Amino acid sequence: MRNRIQTSFDRHTMMETFGATLDDVATGHVTISAPILPGSRQQQGLAHAALTFGLGDTAAGYAALTSMPDDTEVVTAEIKINLTAPAIGDRLIAKGRVIKPGRRLIVVAADVYALQNSTETLVAVMQGTMVPVRS
Repeated sequence: MRNRIQTSFDRHTMMETFGATLDDVATGHVTISAPILPGSRQQQGLAHAALTFGLGDTAAGYAALTSMPDDTEVVTAEIKINLTAPAIGDRLIAKGRVIKPGRRLIVVAADVYALQNSTETLVAVMQGTMVPVRS
């Protein structure tokens, strides 16, 4: 399962642009992190919400993919984000998980944390729906 997710992740050019890494893979759970680079900051120097959203969406999607057959991919049908704190730090960590697996819809969630001086601060909570598609 780890190899399947890693192979797909390696083709994900947006994650490459972000400098993201696939940190952990388990059935129903995926963790992705990325540095908060100068090009991914907003005008106040915080990590931009687009980086936060992209990492959370991707972690949640790959968490869904861990429970899908090998001939299946997933796409996001909808996802909601609540930004809970300023994303201040050196790195963002997105922890995706499956809430309810299904054949037609997979309900997922992700929590995104900013890492600063070894302290994780919750900066976003997300919930959404992934749809399986044939690869």
